[in-house]
Amino acid sequence: MNNDLNNVKGILAIIFASFLWGTTGTVASYAPQINSLAIGAFSMGVGGIFLVFNAREKLLKNSQKLLSSPKLLLLGSLSIVVYPLAFYTSMRLSGVAIGTVISIASAPLFAALLERLISKKAISAQWLISFIIGAIGIALLALGRKIDSNASDIYQQSIGIILGCIAGLSYASYSWATRQLIEKGVDSQTAMSTLFGGAALLLLPSLWWTVGNLPFSSTNLSVALYLAIVPTFIGYLLFAFGLKFVDASKATLITLIEPLIATLLAVFIIGEKFKLIGWIGVFFVSLCLLIQTWKVKKTPQ
Repeated sequence: MNNDLNNVKGILAIIFASFLWGTTGTVASYAPQINSLAIGAFSMGVGGIFLVFNAREKLLKNSQKLLSSPKLLLLGSLSIVVYPLAFYTSMRLSGVAIGTVISIASAPLFAALLERLISKKAISAQWLISFIIGAIGIALLALGRKIDSNASDIYQQSIGIILGCIAGLSYASYSWATRQLIEKGVDSQTAMSTLFGGAALLLLPSLWWTVGNLPFSSTNLSVALYLAIVPTFIGYLLFAFGLKFVDASKATLITLIEPLIATLLAVFIIGEKFKLIGWIGVFFVSLCLLIQTWKVKKTPQ
């Protein structure tokens, strides 16, 4: 009974984290002068500092366990550095629709492969069916929104697709690394904050080049702080909590609702046009989530 309750709490935490992540596009639209790379570096970097400061006491208590897994720390931190840079650049080169589909939909697949090949965990039929339905839903969501005409060059679009796959792999990698640290006895909040703290050391200096001559304004400052505090700091605290009870492959699958939230906010707040096929995508992603929250009863052997 406790395991079932913890599983539900973990799923709900990841859903709420995904909702917060889904607000980033709408909020960022109010500060179009900010470079997309700068947004990624600032939000993940400053958010990482907040995470480290919040978990400072737990970091000291878990220091020996953390130092015993240097490869996981390096993999997770570098993955967090790569993710925002690859994700935002993918959208710039291949268009928002294609970039989002490749980056978000490929993450659960990479997470499942990492768990299967390295952690030796089996891939359930429930996960596979849910992944297929969710991936179809994300594709239909992208088709439902207005497709950018920026990425007309085939070579440029191909590079964008490759970067989208790299973004999906990096997202899956730091989710998997966090889960591995938790399974080694590291507190979930400590595991996530350590990886983000390591990433912050590399991301924050990059602002020197990415911010450029950005004019100061209260709007730009508010947007930057919101992205660092709400989706990053609070969002990843919730995601870390969810990873205590949910495998990385399942967690990344649940986060497929992030683009769903982003799409709904873009339609109802920004006023983007949305086609019928997009609403079908909303149904498929919702069905994917429903399948993941459904408890499958194991038959006796």
